[in-house]
Amino acid sequence: MEWNLSGRGTDRSSGYQYHYPDSESLRSRTNSYSRPPYPPGAQGEHSPGDETGEGVKALRELPLCLAQKRILSKVSQMKIPVVTKWQSWKLSKSKSMKKLGEEVKEASHYLKLWRKALLKIGGNFGSGIQSYFAFLRFLVLLNFMTFLLIGVFVVIPNIVFRTLNLTSLETGSNASGPAECLHYNPSPQGLVYFYSYLLDLLSGTGFMELSSLFYGYYQNSEVGVSSQFSYNVPLAYLLTCLFYILLSLTWIVLRSGSGFKLSVVTGDGDLSSYSMSVFCGWDFGLEGEQAARLKQNSIRYELQVELEEDALRRNAASRTLAQRVYLYTLRGVLNLLVVGLILAAFYCIYRASEQSSILQEDPSVKDNFFLLLLVQYLPSIVITAANFLVPTLCDIIIRFERYSMTMQIKLTLIRSVFLRLTSLGVLLYSLWNQITCGGEPRESACRRCDYNYAQYPCWETRIGQEMYKLMIFDFITGVVVVLLVEFPRRMLVDHCSCKPLQLWGRQEFVVPENVLGLVYAQTVVWTGAFFCPFLPLINTVKFILLFYFKKLTLFQNCRPASRTFRSSTSNFFFLLVLLLGLGLACVPLGYSVAVIHPSFGCGPFRSFSHMWDVVPQSLTSLPKTAQSFFNFLGSQAFAVPLFLLSCLVFSYMAAMASVYGNNVAQLKAQLKLEGRDKQFLVKRISELTPANQKKSAGPSGSVVDISETRELWE
Repeated sequence: MEWNLSGRGTDRSSGYQYHYPDSESLRSRTNSYSRPPYPPGAQGEHSPGDETGEGVKALRELPLCLAQKRILSKVSQMKIPVVTKWQSWKLSKSKSMKKLGEEVKEASHYLKLWRKALLKIGGNFGSGIQSYFAFLRFLVLLNFMTFLLIGVFVVIPNIVFRTLNLTSLETGSNASGPAECLHYNPSPQGLVYFYSYLLDLLSGTGFMELSSLFYGYYQNSEVGVSSQFSYNVPLAYLLTCLFYILLSLTWIVLRSGSGFKLSVVTGDGDLSSYSMSVFCGWDFGLEGEQAARLKQNSIRYELQVELEEDALRRNAASRTLAQRVYLYTLRGVLNLLVVGLILAAFYCIYRASEQSSILQEDPSVKDNFFLLLLVQYLPSIVITAANFLVPTLCDIIIRFERYSMTMQIKLTLIRSVFLRLTSLGVLLYSLWNQITCGGEPRESACRRCDYNYAQYPCWETRIGQEMYKLMIFDFITGVVVVLLVEFPRRMLVDHCSCKPLQLWGRQEFVVPENVLGLVYAQTVVWTGAFFCPFLPLINTVKFILLFYFKKLTLFQNCRPASRTFRSSTSNFFFLLVLLLGLGLACVPLGYSVAVIHPSFGCGPFRSFSHMWDVVPQSLTSLPKTAQSFFNFLGSQAFAVPLFLLSCLVFSYMAAMASVYGNNVAQLKAQLKLEGRDKQFLVKRISELTPANQKKSAGPSGSVVDISETRELWE
């Protein structure tokens, strides 16, 4: 091979010419070298000239720059891999499948529910409010999938079995119970008034109580579908409940993974407070001048909040001991006041549940439609009033606690979450206290049937009715607020020039409070789906209607909240609160399944001492090998090693998390130091710039100052 001074090489043996002009970029040169044909010595084996050093000597003599010589040296040592037909076919198939997956993903993007509506909401009000509607869409899909699971394995089989009158065998160890505990007939006797059907529809009593909507409809039998297969209705009922809880848990955890990563990366430190607002705060999906102006106000508010928090931190650092003692004493007194308000709300809920059960048996109440409806909805009314009044009072109290704005939002949300979720637990505790006679089965009301049969002949259906009424009343309250509060307020603000009304303004769309309402409704569904299988379907319809109501009131009546809620961390927070609601819902379900005696007169578990007894009884019908396997899974020989292994895994993960946390902390500290160094350099350069301008008149001073500036930058 010969090379001339123009950079053109000629291979005499093959006749190929290689030309590398000086203006050619490094990437194009590399690509040109990677394409065959190659000169001898680049086909996977070194040429004899390379081995003796002649190739290196010739390469040194070429009139090329050092970078070009290095590239030629690498090309001469390249080895072209030999690809078989199987590998080529496999590679082409993987590329085609990857392309197909991308096309399917792109097509499914256009099939998402309410895609255009969410884009419109995000374009006009920002991603913070859009995250609420995206969360609502997620709950719609979750409830729909839950009902599909319940419908396929519980509702549809029972309806088919009753319609076809298939032969069934009653299951359970105690197929018979006390005679007075077996009677259950909620159908009204005698003359029925026309308004009773409306009352039954709103409260779930009467004709609805014996429908497939509630627990008491389902049978306690094992239906023989064929000679070799039978469908165990109680086992399917219990396992379906466990499966939809696991489905919800898995879906929430998978969805919260990305939000958790983002919250860890952003953190709550001072490092990313200003940079997130300045460099990542703008939403490029906004449409229209008004939306852009709202986003500018939002960013300005965030920067103002950051500056105020910095000022509060400086003031907190400069407080004297007496000032700190006074502030902590004031916060302690105010927190005691908040705890007192929450406990008073719990007491009112407990008393409302007790009085509702007592007054429903009063003959004077039964004869009055409106009074009976008010008594039946009394616990729901008290819970809704408590969820509205207590957070409002807490918002007023927290202003005197002298917290930063971010801390005020977090503390208010924590108190609201605790109130909403715990109020539901108080209602259930009140019901179970009445069902189990305060946990004393030897009481006269519970001695015969192991539960309060006289007041609750089918206590599972009664719990389902309470959850049903909570859902109905929550939806009615939302619609009434939109129609009778937000619309009239908008009309007054837009058409009245009164100064106080103009200062009052339109209703703010507060994202956290609306999300807490969704979490509360979903917790009600998880709690009552076991006792009311149609509750997920009803909640799906409710959330769909709620989406359109909220969208209408957002565009017509509301304005964005003055206190923003970052969408980067809001999604993870929403799912975390939802996970807490799921954990709370599992507590009453576990107590009902494992502790309380099922009703003798209704439901699929009427023949069992406890609902969980259906599982060990069903295992006895399996082959001996399967029985031994499941017995081993439930024995200590499996549980103890599993516990030890879990402890080791958790310890390892905790250690890794600690190491990663330390690394992240060190990197953040390093970034802070680099930021300070840059500030120092900028300050030095700004000091040297006027001196450079003065010395630029002299020929020697300019060189010295420029070199000094370069040293500072480097």
